[in-house]
Amino acid sequence: MRPPSRKFLSAQDLACQRGGRLVFRGLNFGLEEGGALLLTGPNGSGKTSLLRMLAGLTPPQQGQILRQGLPISRDPAAHRAKIHFIGHQDALKPALTARANLDFWVEMRGGSTGGAAKALDTFRLGERADWPCRYLSAGERRRLALARLLAAHAELWLLDEPATGLDTRALEDLFAAISAHRRRGGCVVASTHVKLRMPRAARLSLADFAPRGAA
Repeated sequence: MRPPSRKFLSAQDLACQRGGRLVFRGLNFGLEEGGALLLTGPNGSGKTSLLRMLAGLTPPQQGQILRQGLPISRDPAAHRAKIHFIGHQDALKPALTARANLDFWVEMRGGSTGGAAKALDTFRLGERADWPCRYLSAGERRRLALARLLAAHAELWLLDEPATGLDTRALEDLFAAISAHRRRGGCVVASTHVKLRMPRAARLSLADFAPRGAA
């Protein structure tokens, strides 16, 4: 008999404290392979803090995060090596070209140069590939940051407000990339304050987990 399936990613009774203030507590969720979770809530409700916890960058004040049934706290560095976390900052070197920035990321994450070239084309940056990043528009820099998702493989994508700075066509590119990732069994957790098109995505409002009496 096969053992029961485990959630690809799950959180158990998480609590977050920031600046001496309890931001949320009692937070639970579970994601199967191919699943997506949208994090919503007002500014200050802990969306970015939760993503950083899921990335293994900061520990929860209480509770634990499991990946395929094992706590990520056992080896946070190994967990971080297997995810893509795209935050608010694009983290690009302005003197390097778009191609060089992505090649650096690919080399660090063990991808292939072919993957980098395809990622540039997918986010319509092929004609800008040899431009220093300081000459790219804010939207183009955001698209280059998102191109990392496709340049090197990772099963878990953590996206902090991924729609920021994207026009309608770039949003379509992002949604297509997310859909393809999920069809391959990958998971996505994204914070958002706008509507994101992710069919069958679960939703988690962090306002529901604010301590009683919090503003």
